[in-house]
Amino acid sequence: MTIMAEKYDFVIGVDTHARNHVLAVVACPTGNLVATKDFRNTTAGIASAIRWTNKITQSTNILWAIEGCGSYGSTIAKTVMDTNTHVIEAPRYQTSGRGGNTGKTDQLDALRIASAALAITDQQRRLPRQDTGIPAALQTLITAREMMTKDYTAHINALTALLRSNDLNIDARRPLTRTQITTISTWRKQPNSPVEIAIARSEAVRLATRIITLISELKDNQLHIEILVQQSPAATLTKNPGVGPVTAAVTLAAWSHHGRLRSEAAFASLAGVNPIPASSGNTTRHRLNRAGDRRINRALHSAVISAMRCDQQTKAYVEKRTAEGKTTREIRRCLKRYLARKLYRQLNHAATTTPA
Repeated sequence: MTIMAEKYDFVIGVDTHARNHVLAVVACPTGNLVATKDFRNTTAGIASAIRWTNKITQSTNILWAIEGCGSYGSTIAKTVMDTNTHVIEAPRYQTSGRGGNTGKTDQLDALRIASAALAITDQQRRLPRQDTGIPAALQTLITAREMMTKDYTAHINALTALLRSNDLNIDARRPLTRTQITTISTWRKQPNSPVEIAIARSEAVRLATRIITLISELKDNQLHIEILVQQSPAATLTKNPGVGPVTAAVTLAAWSHHGRLRSEAAFASLAGVNPIPASSGNTTRHRLNRAGDRRINRALHSAVISAMRCDQQTKAYVEKRTAEGKTTREIRRCLKRYLARKLYRQLNHAATTTPA
């Protein structure tokens, strides 16, 4: 199995920040540090960084491992790719020494990124996501949906706590209904009411009004997601049990484009659903992977839970594995791994057979 250290002459690790980027040039295959330098996170600074690396390496067989390709590193990743140079997302690296004997600096972090990239294989490397087209639009909608969902939950909890601590003639012992929230939003000021009740009613109206607005915004967000999913390779994903438009959108945004991930095993690793060996002595077992993209991991988890509850074929599988002695957690792990494999293959097939 070929690793990056055997394919390239140099690997450049980039530790990205809002104001500046720090580069570390490492020689292959030895992993010796050649040079480090920081550059401003501007168009001119990035151009200077590329010229500097070309001068240092005197080679075109270079691999850039850039941290934060979807954030601070997006501009430098795009600029470097425009020069037909290979770029990957910075792999995870061992952090146990940070702050300890080895210390913590931007230069050391850039070196750790480059050193980690040396040892990864083609199956493990990840290309940066595309920042154009439907996957990028869905990424924006999903991020907005998460923010609105958190805001909605916070306002519901705040309104419930307010109603339980103040006598406002609303029974809040159970979850609030849509009718109750709508009623609260229409309350008017009551004359001659105690000041604490007046303030509590006013705050309840504010919270209820915001909740109704968030419900409307979430519906609009869902509609936009459904429209874009139907126009993309992810349209076929919704035919799988438990996979709705949001799960399909999250999957497509993580997959991004054909060729970003080399195999379904790499996609499973990205989603954090690949089995991790956890055997010792006479015990042979695997455990859940707690790394990877937790957003797609949550989406796959929700899809599996729904399928276990509603899909007859999945129910039969659960009964079979339960009879074999598997725990519910182990069965869920297996189902998430199977689902990740299936979705990856469907996306690749749709991308290669559907006209642009």
